[in-house]
Parts: sequence; C-alpha cells; structure tokens
Amino acid sequence: MSKEKIIDLDDILLELGQFGRYQLKNYCLILIPIMFSAIYNSQYIFAAGNVPYRCKVPECELDPPKFETNGWGNWALPDGRGRCERYVPVGTSCAADSFHPTDTKQCSRWVYENHDTIVSTFDLACEEWKRTLVGTLHSAGIFLALPLTAYISDNFGRRVAFILTAVAPAAVGLGRSFSQNYITYVSLEFFEAVVAAGVYSSGFILALEMLGLNKRVLGGNLISCTFAVGQAVVALVAWAAPKWRTLTRILYVPSFLFIFYYFLIEESVRWLLSKGRKKEAAAIIFKAAEVNNRKLSPETIKMLTDDTPTTTDHVKTPAEPEEKQENLALQVLKSKVLISRLFICSFWWITVTFIYYGLSINSVSLAGNSYVNYILTALIEIPGYCISVLTLDRFGRKSSIMTAFFVCGISLVCLPFIPDHLLWLQTCLNLLGKLCISMAFSSIYIYTSELYPTTLRHSLVAVCSMAGRIGQVVAPQTPLLMAYMESLPYLLFGVMAATAGLLMLLTPETLHMRLPDTVRQAERIAVVPRSTRTTDVIVD
Repeated sequence: MSKEKIIDLDDILLELGQFGRYQLKNYCLILIPIMFSAIYNSQYIFAAGNVPYRCKVPECELDPPKFETNGWGNWALPDGRGRCERYVPVGTSCAADSFHPTDTKQCSRWVYENHDTIVSTFDLACEEWKRTLVGTLHSAGIFLALPLTAYISDNFGRRVAFILTAVAPAAVGLGRSFSQNYITYVSLEFFEAVVAAGVYSSGFILALEMLGLNKRVLGGNLISCTFAVGQAVVALVAWAAPKWRTLTRILYVPSFLFIFYYFLIEESVRWLLSKGRKKEAAAIIFKAAEVNNRKLSPETIKMLTDDTPTTTDHVKTPAEPEEKQENLALQVLKSKVLISRLFICSFWWITVTFIYYGLSINSVSLAGNSYVNYILTALIEIPGYCISVLTLDRFGRKSSIMTAFFVCGISLVCLPFIPDHLLWLQTCLNLLGKLCISMAFSSIYIYTSELYPTTLRHSLVAVCSMAGRIGQVVAPQTPLLMAYMESLPYLLFGVMAATAGLLMLLTPETLHMRLPDTVRQAERIAVVPRSTRTTDVIVD
C-alpha cells in the first residue's frame, strides 16, 4: 500500500497569494449574502414594531376614526389615552357627564396611529407578548438552523449550504408578506430563521477557508463589519418603506438572485481535499493562481497533478504521553477547573448575546428618531470590532474584556437616570454600551477557545455558543419589562455586564500562552508563571 502524501493548503496559499484578486472577488460575492443575513436577522424589529394605539370609543369616534381625540379623551379614557381600558359610558353622547369618572371596563376594539406593522394588521393591541414572541421564535429557529446547516455543509459542501441558505429565505419571506393571520406569520418567521440563519456561518467558513493564516483576522473582521452594515441597511429601508408587507417584499425578493451564485463561486478547496476530490481542488487552485498572476512551484504542481492518494495536513501536537481516551463528558466532569470554566464561559456568552441583541431591539424605543437610533446602534459595532483587535494582544485578554464589560455595565446603568431633555447624552451612553458589548462579543470567542484543551475545545466552545443562544432568545422579550419599569431592561443589562466582568477574575490570562492540548495543560494555565510563557501557538 502506497504512502499517502500530505497536502498543506496553507503552504500552497503562500505561493498562491493569501488574499489575491481571486480571493477578493469571491470574498466580495460572499459578503453580499452575509449582509442580507443581518437583514433577515433584524427585519422583525420593524415589521413587528410597536404602534401607538388607544381604545375605540363608539360614542365619540369620527367616521373614519382618528387617533387624536381632540379633547374628549380626557373624560372618556383613563389618563387621556386608554390603551386597554376605557371609562364606562352612562349615556349615549360624547359629553363629559356621559362617562363614569372612576369605573372602567376592558376595551374590545382599538384605534391605531398607523398601520405600518403587524400590530395593527393582526389587531395585537394589549397583547404585547404576541409582538415580542416574533423575535423569540426567530431566535429559536436558529437552534435548528445551526446543526442543519452544519450537516449540509460537511456532507454536501460549503457552497451548497451557502447558496441554499441564501436563496431559501427569499421564498419564505415573500410568502410571509402575504400572511393573513398572526399564526401564519409567526410560523413562517420561525421557518425562515431555520432556512436562513445558516448563511452567515456557511459564508464565514467558505470565505475564510481560502484565505492565508495571516489574513484571517482581517477577513473575520470584514465579515463582522458587513453584518453591522446590513443591520443599518434594514433600518434605512424601513424608514423609506415603513409598511411591513412592502418592507418584507423589498428586503427578501433580491435574494432570489443568489441562485446565480452556482455559476459565480467555487467550492471550498479544503472541503474538496478532505473528501478526496483532489482533481476538483487542483482545478480551483490553478484557476486562482492564474487570476492572482502567481506561479506555483514544480513540487506543488506535481503534488496536485499526481494520482497518488493525498490527505490534508493535520496539526500535530507536541510529543507528550497521551492521556487515556475517555468519553468527553467524563473528562470534563472529572476536572473541577474545566467545569467551573464551562459555567463561567456560558454566562459570558449568555450575557453578550442578551445585551447585544437587547440593545438593538430596545434602541427603537429610545427618545428621538427610532430609525436613526437603530442605524447608529448598528454602525457603532464597527469601531468595537477594531478596538478588540488592537487591545487583545497589547493589553491581554482579561483586562481588555473586563474593561469592556465594566464600561458597558456602567453606561447602561446610568442611562435610565439621564433626563429626557439630554437626549444626546442618552444616545451616547447607549452607543457606548453597544460598542463595548460588540468588543466583548468578538473577543470572548477567542478567549474562550484558549481556555480549553485541543481534545475538547470544539465541543466546549460549541456548548458555550449554544448557551449563548439563550440570551438571544430571551432578548426580544425585554420590552415587556418596560410595562413594570421603563428603565428595567437597561438596569438588567448593566448588572449582567458587571457580573460577567467580575467573573473574569476567576479565569487565567492566556496572552502569549500556548494553546493547551490536554486537560492537564488546560488546568495548569492558571499556575504557569508569566515569565515562562511563549508566543508559540499550537493551532488545532
């Protein structure tokens, strides 16, 4: 039996160009659906946005009814508004003495200020939970989307998963725009998340797998920034076309064009090599070399054209006594250090997703123009991502992330105490909180992966990531807290951020530490003297 040759794609990319014209073209194509993934992920904030409404008072209404009461609301409605209750009529006219001054009854019909969102279309007045449930079901759909997309990506190809998840939401979203009742709408909202949420992860992998090692941080940040731009775009479109049916059609119909990606982008070379499809991988590499105007070495050409079986290069761990192979769960349960880190990291992930999505959702409830607030809240993420890149390697993981959590917590706790006439200060504190939580979000993934051993890293980071989805599911419900106390969501965000920052004290610094390969090495991170640390990193 002939010995298999090893293909190291990272070495080939050094010859090919780590971010040449070929990669740049594919990258730009991939960024467009990723921008749309942000649109899919946030459109419900406007389509299911809150609409001012009041009780309908037949004795006083004009034909057709007007939202403004022109004075009669002072005696017909509690507090002059009457969202869910109205004073009991004792006569048939609209005079002040025709309504009981204290007795009220539940409203059965309502008048809405506008008909821009599903609240008025499906008559959801006084059922705020139904409005916020839209976002929760969308987030819940992501739970199914992630494993489903991963299965398609690993078995049928990155490109297949990417194109399917880019095109499928167009059909579901367009169908949702014709919904005639609430049940149909939320069912399609959930299903759309299932088929669409994977476009980000599949696009991320497809884009980065063709970049060289030195360009992946840049590539990852470009994707994060594109996602932020997509959130701003949905607010701009909603501002121009506020009617939810029209808005939904404008946002989703263009996604049908992504079917042409079948002819525009190639499959991941890494995936093809992992499946033994070397001829297809070689054809893409040769094409990329031609576009990048680079010449491959004779050794590389021979390796790619040779019929000898090959395998992709796997990272080799240092020569150490191998630990006894055990069930992954048992390895974690036997280590108090890993168990404590797992709980702490899970809380970090829940916190960052809860605050990140909560701030985006609640930004439209702040004083001022809701569209402008949301756009600013989305775009402020970009400097947050840039700051994380600059600080993590300079000041360390712990101090950078801890500072981000504390500044976020302080700004959000202070925000509710700022008077309304200082609108600019409220906006600045909200943006500061979003900037810091975006910085923490992008940093926590790196830090979490450095705390676990190679044998368990993927599984434990996945557990933390799935725990983080709890925060994303709960975040759409935070507007309900305003019914009890208007500042309660921001106080909760601030307390959680401060708690997450304090928990950083219980974990070790990983700056300039080798990635641990075994459970024993991971446990020893906390006790390794700083002076003995090395900049060598073992990538798994």
